[in-house]
Amino acid sequence: MVVAEILLFQAVREKDTALVDLRSAQVEMRQIQKDLDELKNSSTGLQAAEISRLRKQTELLTAKASALQKNVEQLQIARQEADQHLATARKALQMQQDHLQQLSAENQQARSAAQMQQSQQTDMLEASQRNACINHLRQIDAAKNQWALENNKSAGNPITAQDIAPYIKLDANGNIPDCPAGGTYTIGAVGEVPTCSIPDHVLP
Repeated sequence: MVVAEILLFQAVREKDTALVDLRSAQVEMRQIQKDLDELKNSSTGLQAAEISRLRKQTELLTAKASALQKNVEQLQIARQEADQHLATARKALQMQQDHLQQLSAENQQARSAAQMQQSQQTDMLEASQRNACINHLRQIDAAKNQWALENNKSAGNPITAQDIAPYIKLDANGNIPDCPAGGTYTIGAVGEVPTCSIPDHVLP
């Protein structure tokens, strides 16, 4: 587009120069015509010689004017072509901008979809961890009740992880399963509901 604008500027300058030359030639032709009119009143011999000279000069000026007119026409054609190139460049630039805007919108939609998917995955992971933790709490509560029953313990009696270990399915390291989300379990005394440090990990 910049090249097209430069060509258009040059064409306009050349056209203006040609028009100035054409106007100058027209002024000379008018002056020659004036001189011819004046010679009509002069002597016959001088008039014929001067007329011949003026005719030759007129022919030269006519040829020059014709050439200048042709140059002006060529410059007009060049300007039209430059205008077309400039319009084409602007149209291409507009199409490129539209394409970039479309890509930006598509990228925004893709980011929104990815964020939504990530949010859904996070919600699913949190729900899965919460359910697994509540299941552990149920196992701990059942183990506490079994231990209290077999050992004739009443509500309020303290109880430790070692006490309920034989009544619960331990992990690979032989420990009571931990909260998948990193929470800390509180076993509590007999008759108390075991809890997790994460607020929404609670037995119903």
